[in-house]
Amino acid sequence: MLKDQLEDVEQKIQAACDRAGRNRDDVTLIAVSKTKPVEVLKEAYDLGIRVFGENKVQELTEKYEALPRDIHWHMIGHLQTNKVKYIIDKVDLIHSVDSLKLAETIEKEAAKHGKVMDILVEVNVAEEESKFGLKTEEVIPFIEKISEFPHIRVKGLMTIAPFVENPEKNRTVFADLHKLSVDINDKNIDNVTVSILSMGMTNDYEVAIEEGATMVRVGTGIFGARNYAV
Repeated sequence: MLKDQLEDVEQKIQAACDRAGRNRDDVTLIAVSKTKPVEVLKEAYDLGIRVFGENKVQELTEKYEALPRDIHWHMIGHLQTNKVKYIIDKVDLIHSVDSLKLAETIEKEAAKHGKVMDILVEVNVAEEESKFGLKTEEVIPFIEKISEFPHIRVKGLMTIAPFVENPEKNRTVFADLHKLSVDINDKNIDNVTVSILSMGMTNDYEVAIEEGATMVRVGTGIFGARNYAV
């Protein structure tokens, strides 16, 4: 089942790239593995998946210890400042930086490990009250401030679009994030190159790719429905 679902996702990514005149290599598939047991992740690994996204720090650290070291782990969920120290040496990318306090904590913990942490700035493009993230107009001043941190490297932007029945309704959300990335790059801020756009999930990743996504976060599409009772 997992193999079939992964092949289906791959075909849809390729088709979306074809429609947009983009290269498949320009889009990274992140397998969102929250609530899924290690055995299922091993199966995905054996099928070639090397990039996994987790929402919770404890889950990420447990799976990190249990799985091969050539996996690239991404922290895609809301990150509390007191949890940063547990993942700073385990993840390739933090997608959900949305406050100066969190950025300062990542800077401090990365410095302790002598590393530069790649991050994305989370943007609440649709301004949903239930979602984390900065408002669009807050992003450039925020990036200008944190660009001075020597142990943080802003690599791009992330957004969680509204859950909609018709993914076309989210096209403007993705287009707006892409426009924001262009505006940021036009400013030539030191230490900042917005090359990553993390947007699109199981329900709408094809539209996101058409609008410029370079990373899509797909969980249910690969692994099936989640069991939140675990």
